[in-house]
Amino acid sequence: MSDTSEWVSLRHAAEILGVHPATVRNWADKGDLPSRRTPGGHRRFRRSDLLQYAETQGEFQPVEVQIIIQNALGQTRMDIGSGNLSEVPWYEAMSEASRNLLRQQGRRVLEELRQYVAAGAPDERLAIAITLGKDYAASLSSDGLTLPQAMRGFFYFSDFVTNAILTWSEITPRSAAEWGNLLRQVNTFINTMLLSIAEFYEEE
Repeated sequence: MSDTSEWVSLRHAAEILGVHPATVRNWADKGDLPSRRTPGGHRRFRRSDLLQYAETQGEFQPVEVQIIIQNALGQTRMDIGSGNLSEVPWYEAMSEASRNLLRQQGRRVLEELRQYVAAGAPDERLAIAITLGKDYAASLSSDGLTLPQAMRGFFYFSDFVTNAILTWSEITPRSAAEWGNLLRQVNTFINTMLLSIAEFYEEE
C-alpha cells in the first residue's frame, strides 16, 4: 500500500472506528492514537495504527471488519478481472446488464454485512439480508438461471468473505473464540440471504 493511501483524514478515521471525530481527536491529543500533521495542519492517521488501536478495545471494531470486507472485495475483483469466470456456466448464462447490476449489488451486500457485524449482529438487521437475497435471485431468474446456478454463483462470491476472515485470523492476534464468533455472525447473514434466494425461486 502506498504512503498516500495508508494515511487517512480525521473524518475517515472516525468513520472506520465508528466514533465521532472529536473522540478520535481526543485520543490523538492524549497520545493513545498516533497521528501526524500535513503541511496545512490537518491530522492524518495510519490505517495500521487504527487497526491496532481497534484490537485493544476488546470486541471487533468497525475498522477491522472494514479491512476484512475490503480484502474480500479486492480478491473478488482480481478473480473476475483475471477471466476465471469466462467459461463457468452460471456466469456465461448471465446478461452483461445483470453482471453489472450484480457488481453493484455485491458492493451493497458487503457494506450491509459490514454494518450488520459492526452493530453487533442484531436480528432486526437480517431483514436487509432477506431483501438482498431476493434482489439477487430476481436478477438471475430474469436471465433464466436455475436455482442451482444461482446458488453456485452465490457460493462463489460468499467464499471470498469466508476466506478473508480465515486469512486475517492467521495474522491478527485475536483469540479463536473471537474469530469463531465473527465467522458465526457472517454465516448468519450469508445463510439468511441464501434462504431468501431459495424462497424466491420456490415462489416463482
